[in-house]
This record gives sequence, structure tokens and C-alpha cells, in this order.
Amino acid sequence: MSTERIPEQFAQARLGGLRAREAAEAIGLSEGAAVAAHVGATDGPLRAHALNIQWLAQLQSLEACGPLLALTRNDSVVHEKTGVYQKLSASGHVGLALGEDIDLRLFFDRWHAGFVVSETPASGGEPRTSLQYFDRHGTAVHKVYPREQTDTTAWQRVLASHQEPQREATFEAKPAISAAGHASAIDVPAFARAWRAMTDTHQFFPLLRQFGLERRQSFQLVQGQFTHRVENASVREMLMEVAFEGTAIMCFVGSPGCIQIHTGPVKRVEPLEMHGKTRLNVLDPGFNLHLREDRIADVWVVEKPTVDGVVTSLEAFDAGGELMAMFFGARKPGQVEQPAWRDLLAHLRVLEQPAQDVQAEAA
Repeated sequence: MSTERIPEQFAQARLGGLRAREAAEAIGLSEGAAVAAHVGATDGPLRAHALNIQWLAQLQSLEACGPLLALTRNDSVVHEKTGVYQKLSASGHVGLALGEDIDLRLFFDRWHAGFVVSETPASGGEPRTSLQYFDRHGTAVHKVYPREQTDTTAWQRVLASHQEPQREATFEAKPAISAAGHASAIDVPAFARAWRAMTDTHQFFPLLRQFGLERRQSFQLVQGQFTHRVENASVREMLMEVAFEGTAIMCFVGSPGCIQIHTGPVKRVEPLEMHGKTRLNVLDPGFNLHLREDRIADVWVVEKPTVDGVVTSLEAFDAGGELMAMFFGARKPGQVEQPAWRDLLAHLRVLEQPAQDVQAEAA
């Protein structure tokens, strides 16, 4: 595709009502590549400026801006939080944001390119500016938008101070997804013993690496012991129930380079069906969630032992085995799990899965 034609084609796709990611895919590009094609543009609805790669410094500088919108998404879920970027730190390539509202886990080794993006809405009006970050495949890892309460002077200062006009961003195609190890090659009893010996939920990822497992496959191998597959409608049922009861939860949504977390109650839950798509929406002040319920392939209740007792999560996966979102009862280290959260999950309808499905899905 001619680079010169990308802005025109992208603009046409956006006028058709497509979101940025969808518009890029419609013209055969990743979102990052589509944005990069606008660097240096002096006219048109979208303009972009390249950022330097001092990711932590950029995020730290946002505190002066006051409240901002943090957006992290994957193919099926969008997670939006409004708050102040505070308590930013990093150890090696792993960063943290531990503000009262903006709670992030950042994997900077997967951050490849960043842009200041300015886009004029199709309906007209003032351009909307944002900071947008992408991995090397052009998949968005995190975005930042101003809000009404944002200090616009500080925001403009951040946008100007981190630009690096000479930086060029190129992206590469995603590799084919590698198959997980076959279940027959896994020492399932040893894996179950290691699971039972966990004392912290953060030990789970090293456990998967140790046994060469992907997340959903591991759930299948210990189904009935530490995991239980429940109906796909369980995510909707859970959100409705916690909203009704006022139970505070934690909602984790991840991109390739960021995990964004909401901790607190949810109040306004609105499912929406349109054009054959079903979305579960949380529309609360300070927190919005948009989850494609029609893309849920399976949902699991997962129990992990810790020094504070069992910690239980509800986890939804798409048809490709990608984790869409995780939900926990709100808690801090040193606290036991809320009985109300555990009771809610205990009442979800459990599905039985034939043993051969484990072999087939693990192949």
C-alpha cells in the first residue's frame, strides 16, 4: 500500500464509524502502522508526532496534569479509568503505577513506539489529543486522554516535551501463535502439587513457565480440584450481582504491554446488543468497562492458595484462548477474601467438561 494514501483511506474508514483499531484493520494495517503513517501530516483529521522512548519519564510527568483517562484494551475488552498518574516506578523493564485510581502493571520491554495523536471528530469541533503507545506489532498497549478536569497547560507541556521528530517507527507482523504443550507430556500430578503449594498469587506465572503451560490449558488440567468451568453468562451474572449487593471487586484487563486494574464497586451495568454484537458495559464515574460478551468462549472460577487463604477469581477467555478479563473480590495483601465474593462465585452454575476436551485443546 502506498504510504501517501494511508491517511486518506484511514480517514474514510473512520468516517464509516469504525474505531481506530478497526479502521486500520479495514485497510490492512495495524493500528500503530496507521498512526505512524500520519507523522508529519500538516492537514487532514489526524496528525501524529513521534515520542522518545523514555516511557517511565513520560508517565511520571503526567502527574502534574491532574485527572486523565487511562485506557488499556485487548481484542475483546476496553478498560477506562479516570484518575491521576501517581507513584510511577520501574525495576528493569517492569513498571508500576500505584495511584489511588490509576493502577497499572507496565511491561516496558514490549513498548515499541509512542505518539502524540491529534484527531478531529467527524462531527467537527476541537481536535482530541492523546498519548498512544504500541508494541512492535502495532498493537496498542496503552493510551492517555485529557478530561475536563485536566490542567491543559501541564498537558500541553507534556505533549511538547517528549516529542522526538526524527524518530521513525516501523512495525512487524505478528508471529503465528505457538501451540501449547500436549497434555500427555505434562506431569499433571506434579503440577497439581505445585499449585497446592503456592503461597502467593504472583507465583502462578512462574508455575506456568515451569511446566510449559498456557493459562487456560492449566485450568483444564486441574479442573475439579482448583478450577471449575462455569456458564459463559457468569460474567454478566457476576457484574449484576456485585452491582446490586455493592460488593467491591478488582477488574484486570491486559494488553500486550500493560495490565490495568479497577478496584472498587461497580454500579451501572448495561448490556447492549447491536448489529449482532453483545457488549457488557460498566458506565460509572471514573470507571468504564466495555466487554464483548458474544466473544466469550469459556469462563472459569479459579482458586489459588495464599498465606492469607484461598483467593478466587473469575476469568473469561475468547475462542483463541486469550484472556479477556479477570475479576477478584477487592482485597489487599494480608487480608482474607471477602465471604460475599466467594459465596457469589460458589452459586455460579458449573459445567462438566469431558476429559478428552483437555487433550484436544492442549494439542
